[in-house]
Amino acid sequence: MNKLDTAKRTMILNMMVEGMSMRSISRTVGVSINTVTKLLVEAGEACAAYHDEAVRNVGSTRVECDEIWSFVYAKDKNVSGAKAAPDGAGDVWTWTAIDADSKMILSYEVGDRSGDTAYEFMVDLSSRLANRVQLTTDGHKAYLDAVEGAFGGDIDYAMLVKQYGAPTGSKGHERKYSPAGFTGSRKEQVFGEPIEELVSTSYVERQNLSMRMGMRRFTRLTNGFSKKLENHLNMLSLYFVHYNFVRIHKTLKMTPAMAAGVSDTLRDTAWIVGLIDANAPAPKKRGPYKKKLG
Repeated sequence: MNKLDTAKRTMILNMMVEGMSMRSISRTVGVSINTVTKLLVEAGEACAAYHDEAVRNVGSTRVECDEIWSFVYAKDKNVSGAKAAPDGAGDVWTWTAIDADSKMILSYEVGDRSGDTAYEFMVDLSSRLANRVQLTTDGHKAYLDAVEGAFGGDIDYAMLVKQYGAPTGSKGHERKYSPAGFTGSRKEQVFGEPIEELVSTSYVERQNLSMRMGMRRFTRLTNGFSKKLENHLNMLSLYFVHYNFVRIHKTLKMTPAMAAGVSDTLRDTAWIVGLIDANAPAPKKRGPYKKKLG
């Protein structure tokens, strides 16, 4: 089977994590859109497996969590009228947990904004931590039962509840694109003894911006949104492994994985291509030769 060389696959993956659309990559590199899609699927599966195995027993002290909205194929309100909407179409929320010191993405979960998804997210996060941490989330009520169910009393947990007023910006139809006006916030102690000065969601919210800038699928008001949930998940898996293990944080001067002590090696995107090849199934043994008759 024909396969692109490492240099070209590395180029394609770099373009993906820098926010280029798949069709733009196809035109720029000179390969078919099916080739780009296949590489995304392979990279996503390999990166998801690597993150699950490598990001374990992390010695964090402060963790921030948040959730970011996007959609697949169509927004929830438009799915019923959409033609041939695939499974998973509609609003999609990506839940992320970041180590406030190393800036490493510890855990992520894709689903709705319900308590069930929040619980799955928190259970996964708790399984990756080596010790008790101080946790901060926003005021979303689904976190309350999820944190208690996943951590019990072994956590120092606080909520940063933000308050918003009327949207700012122009009047009329342009007003719907303007953000709500921020009017203030309050810190609420929930479990344990969180240090008030450290109650913050600034780093995870900045990470949300990085995700929107680094993944075309999260860009607002464009047609670059995901058309399939599977591809959405694969892009997230690729992005987070690249962010954690390859991308040098400008403030830390190293990758988040190195800062967190999870890795002692600076990786590059060609290393991700190596993960893909290592994750590929072994070729099947060829069957006996059958001679044609007649």
